Amino acid sequence: MEKFTKVTGVAAPLMRQNVDTDLVIRIERLVNNTGRQGLGPYCFEQIRFKPDGSENPDCVFNQEPYRGAPIILSKENFGCGSSREGAVWALAGMGVKVVIAPSYGDIFYSNCFQNGLLPVALPIEEVEQLADEMRASPGNARVTVDLENCQVVSPTGRVIPFKIDARRQHALLNGLDDIAQTMTHKDKVEAWQATDKNARPWVWL
Repeated sequence: MEKFTKVTGVAAPLMRQNVDTDLVIRIERLVNNTGRQGLGPYCFEQIRFKPDGSENPDCVFNQEPYRGAPIILSKENFGCGSSREGAVWALAGMGVKVVIAPSYGDIFYSNCFQNGLLPVALPIEEVEQLADEMRASPGNARVTVDLENCQVVSPTGRVIPFKIDARRQHALLNGLDDIAQTMTHKDKVEAWQATDKNARPWVWL
């Protein structure tokens, strides 16, 4: 997993409530062996594309300067719905590194940290103001998300602190998923195994 420290870029205002994981990635794309690395083109396809496959010009992700934005702004309960890790894979495949919303689906929130995507929780008033600042100067506005200092810097320079679990912050800063975190204790694990083999050799047959 790549280390996450700071992201500066365009923030796409997808200002809608209850963006569920089925909207992020349709279940058919996960069962058709698209593969983890191939989900990006299908992220948000229900709103990005018309039935004939052409781009929907009303979708924020098809508008400049939001095309390819590394940050998404949204409303409450982002990532609700079914517990599909593919939703995070699809967002990452589309180039998204940060989602800023007031609240998240619990499983989606956890999946983000397992895949190097940072979910930032801010009050809705702050998210709406960020969206307004982006729209006010769409060609030049940029948002910075600084994980080391736990703060968001708005296009107008406002500094907005956010909270994050210290263990999850450490894991993202160092590019560690659960397996990698376990492997940092490899010496202790191997020492326990050696002791247990002596105490219970029949278990290790």
